[in-house]
Amino acid sequence: MAQHSETLVSIPVDDVELEGLLEVPADAPGVVVFAHGSGSSRKSPRNNFVAEVIRDRGLGTLLFDLLTEEEDQYRENRFDIPLLTDRLVAVTEWLWDREDVSDVKIGYFGSSTGAASALRGAARLQGDIDAVVSRGGRVDMASAVLDEVQAPTLFIVGGADTQVLELNRDALARLSCEKDLHVVEGAGHLFAGDGELEDVADVAAGWFAEKLE
Repeated sequence: MAQHSETLVSIPVDDVELEGLLEVPADAPGVVVFAHGSGSSRKSPRNNFVAEVIRDRGLGTLLFDLLTEEEDQYRENRFDIPLLTDRLVAVTEWLWDREDVSDVKIGYFGSSTGAASALRGAARLQGDIDAVVSRGGRVDMASAVLDEVQAPTLFIVGGADTQVLELNRDALARLSCEKDLHVVEGAGHLFAGDGELEDVADVAAGWFAEKLE
């Protein structure tokens, strides 16, 4: 396994400190920033599994809390997509200011509601975001900006997650960037079945490895 640096980080945003974990393999050409879903955090076991597979492909990862523990006590914050988008963009700008990763490409991996903030962030930052992957994403919550997304975008959805799959197909049709949809047959929203999360991680890592090289 390639050597990599692992750094616990505290990111100043909006007069609060957001905790995160930045892990970057040596000579990584890109870093994937994770935007977790409502009620989750940087400690999400599913996102951490995906992040490990991405690092095995030679890319860096940043998992961080979109909300502080105190902010997360209020349910409305978890669904405040404009707030979460502002946080994601601010953290991305913080990342660009770090000398160790200032010249790498940036990708977004968004889960559930986090996918909406990832798409909105990619639309706001235009050509500065190089790839987006959505896992079981509530991409309908970014409907107002879908036509502004320039980054190559991959939607991954469980075949049994029928409502979200329909939302993703509708959103995919509205994207004008390079795009694809990967359906994990038989999987529900959490990809909890045997081999399902492995499929998600493998496809996502492949997308990022191609777009962030």
